[in-house]
Amino acid sequence: MSFHLPPPDTGALAARLLAWYDRHRRHLPWRMPPGVRSDPYLVWVSEVMLQQVRVETVARYYGPFVERWPTVGALAAAPLEEVLRAWSGLGRYARAHNLHASARLVVERHGGRVPEDEAALLALPGVGPYTAAAILAIGFGRGGSAVPVDGNIERVVARLFALGWDTGSPASRRRAELRRLAASLAPQARPGDHAQALMDLGATICIPNGRPRCGACPVADACAARAAGVAETLALGPKRAPKPKRFAAAFWVSRPRDGAVLMRRRPARGLLGGTLEPPSTEWRPGRAWRMAEAVSSGAAPVGAAWRRLRGRVRHALSDFEVEFAVMAAADPRRLPGAGEDGAVWVPREALEGEALSTMSRKLVRHALAAEGRGGQRGAAAAVPPGRSRSAAPPTSARNASSRLAPETPQTSPRSSNAARQPNSASAHSTLPATGTAPDGTAAAAPLSGRAMGMA
Repeated sequence: MSFHLPPPDTGALAARLLAWYDRHRRHLPWRMPPGVRSDPYLVWVSEVMLQQVRVETVARYYGPFVERWPTVGALAAAPLEEVLRAWSGLGRYARAHNLHASARLVVERHGGRVPEDEAALLALPGVGPYTAAAILAIGFGRGGSAVPVDGNIERVVARLFALGWDTGSPASRRRAELRRLAASLAPQARPGDHAQALMDLGATICIPNGRPRCGACPVADACAARAAGVAETLALGPKRAPKPKRFAAAFWVSRPRDGAVLMRRRPARGLLGGTLEPPSTEWRPGRAWRMAEAVSSGAAPVGAAWRRLRGRVRHALSDFEVEFAVMAAADPRRLPGAGEDGAVWVPREALEGEALSTMSRKLVRHALAAEGRGGQRGAAAAVPPGRSRSAAPPTSARNASSRLAPETPQTSPRSSNAARQPNSASAHSTLPATGTAPDGTAAAAPLSGRAMGMA
């Protein structure tokens, strides 16, 4: 749906937006003062981190990351495992892989300097049209047709020109038209600040899922959607379908002699690439795993008397939600050595600093909480082969996972409403326990710290 109204005076519009930005911009750690260009490398890092992650989350990760690796060369020289650990909790780990690989290519091909050429930027892994345009505009002060257009800018431009969502038209066509219109608004002077002004306008004034704050908008009188009375009702995109659900069983194995926890490393490429996680069954649709079925599926990493911990752990990924049942091993018969069948033994005191995804951290918290409540008390009973389900578990099984109590949770971080995309995280923490919500799912305690962010 569109409304054919006179086009705005783009020069006057840009001037008003920049004046508004100078007074009301968000103060973010990766931004320079108005009129001052940012380091292209720092723009690149921040833009990669900001992909579908809340601004306040990235603000907690960004500083420690660029302090540790302040240049492209420093990042290129870093071991990938260290980069993944620093990324732990930000989610979408392919971004960390690509950023690291791209840094090495920039050193190899461009002498460690971020290229000022769009084609060269687009040749880097993980750099698409938006990221390339953001680097050029904000880092190099380049205007022209390559204007960064994120979700906030799309929304502002859609309302400004009253370009609503049309179910009969391809989404790619509408997106291309929004990019064209955004480029028509960009001034030659301060193109980076102008792009960030549109981002801030969309994040704080021209907001989604509710009433836009038109009374505070610096360009409200030029807005076609407002003039037509549809600013609040203009369809900005298709309705999101509910995420499909998958089910899995995770296996918690604690080494009796020192309490170390058995983990495995996911493949470097693909979902949650390169992160550590407790071993699990396949993630299947349709139905949850019964304990006996999960143990007999061949996914159990050791022979043991398995017990199902009460409650479930749910985690939303990009395209689906996964729900875990957690099985804890008592009296494991033979433990694999480090590296055997992909086994990684992690000392409990080292869990916080490992490259665990938020999903894995939820599983760890759930298991530690069960141990803190007395290990097997209240758990659904499982039995070793040959023992009836009603028989009491061996004493050693009841005590096997209660050797170490979970650490005390830290103070909850201060929240912010300046969100760009959904997600959350923080900067330094321990691994606290969680409770169990009324519906039986794992309920996360208030957390503070880099490691405990959302994936």
